[in-house]
Amino acid sequence: MRVLIVDDDADLRHSLGLLLHEAGYVAETEGDPEQGLRRAEAEPFDLILCDVRMPRMDGLTFLRRYRASQGSALVIMMSAYGNEDAAFAAMREGAYDYLHKPFRPDEVTVVLRKAAEREGLRREVETLRAVAARGGVPETLVAESRAMRELVELMSRVAPHNTTVLITGESGSGKEVLARAIHCASPRRERRFTAINCAAIPEPLLESELFGHVKGAFTGATADRMGLFEAADQGTLLLDEIGDLPLSLQPKLLRVLEEGEVRRVGAHTSRKVDVRVIAATAKPLEQAAEQGEFRSDLYYRLNVVRLRVPALRERPEDIPILVAYFARQAASRLGHPVSITPRALTFLSEHFWPGNVRELRNAIERAAVLGGHGPLDVDAFQVGELNGGAPHTNGHRPMAAGDSFDLKAQVEEVERVVIQRALTAANGNRREAARLLGVSLRTLFYKLRRTRAEVNSSVP
Repeated sequence: MRVLIVDDDADLRHSLGLLLHEAGYVAETEGDPEQGLRRAEAEPFDLILCDVRMPRMDGLTFLRRYRASQGSALVIMMSAYGNEDAAFAAMREGAYDYLHKPFRPDEVTVVLRKAAEREGLRREVETLRAVAARGGVPETLVAESRAMRELVELMSRVAPHNTTVLITGESGSGKEVLARAIHCASPRRERRFTAINCAAIPEPLLESELFGHVKGAFTGATADRMGLFEAADQGTLLLDEIGDLPLSLQPKLLRVLEEGEVRRVGAHTSRKVDVRVIAATAKPLEQAAEQGEFRSDLYYRLNVVRLRVPALRERPEDIPILVAYFARQAASRLGHPVSITPRALTFLSEHFWPGNVRELRNAIERAAVLGGHGPLDVDAFQVGELNGGAPHTNGHRPMAAGDSFDLKAQVEEVERVVIQRALTAANGNRREAARLLGVSLRTLFYKLRRTRAEVNSSVP
């Protein structure tokens, strides 16, 4: 990051410049505030360190004039004569922070690091807003959780490049949303974004769908037809559920990625294409490659940059933001306001959401349709899979006393059934279920994880 130091003290400029250089910053210095202001307005600085007392122009005047010029860098004021009133005055004028001289080196670096983090987050949000304005749908990526902020930061770094991206994550977690955001933040944003689900098209048709065919290539091929690679030329192609791509087609996909050429079915020549490929999968592709179920060379070619979309249960702090977003969407479609009561928001935030963001979106829309025009309370969401249904054990029954003498297995089976009943009685609310069971929420989480495969399929 570029930092401009504006101070009439030459010794301080020199020592502070060395300190910032060692910390990894690009530091520029100016002793004249007028010249410093001209540079700040003309050059792209990220942070500005400015002294309060300087000849010809004091620091607060510098700050006012810089802000009036629509400068975007964060400004940190410095003074040896500072007091609380001076610090408050600087903050009112738009300063990010205030350093009292003399300051310790670690004090400066901590303030700059926090300022850099804030600036980075601001730029990420601006990038996403710009993507939204261009017709993308990345609003569901704007979130509070650390996992999503890190994902957005990685997305913003990889988007400008032509690198192949592999997106992993559970079904419904938002892999296609992320792929669209990458496309909309890339230089290809004005070109076409195309998506195909490799698991949804029968194998005999998939080759023609991807690569096209010539007239007479097979029965029913009455005319030449371009495939999705040609249609997405200069744009982005999302290969969703790439783990389900038939083995017979994988060498042909590898050739397109390596050579940038496609050959239509039945053709004798190839055509050049310029397509950015993004692949997505909910399957453990690396394991499939190790077991011979997916070509390892194709896996390594796709796995240049991997982005993992976390499951919704891993980021519950994002649920209120998503609820508000989906409520606005539902209100726009239905033509009436959609609001959620605090009690219902707590209920939604504590739900397990095995279907991830897609399930949450559908639950909001279903409640908005069936719940009338008033605020949606908990009972509006106690329909379908959210109410847990009647207790069932997924085809298993508790072991009778004579079935086995394995005490541990019998205890675990009884625990599983009791937890299912508690979750059903609590309408999927894990906190309430823990209270009914007389255990801590952490203990319930541990037991749910231990029996996840059985519990998830029957109750939230």
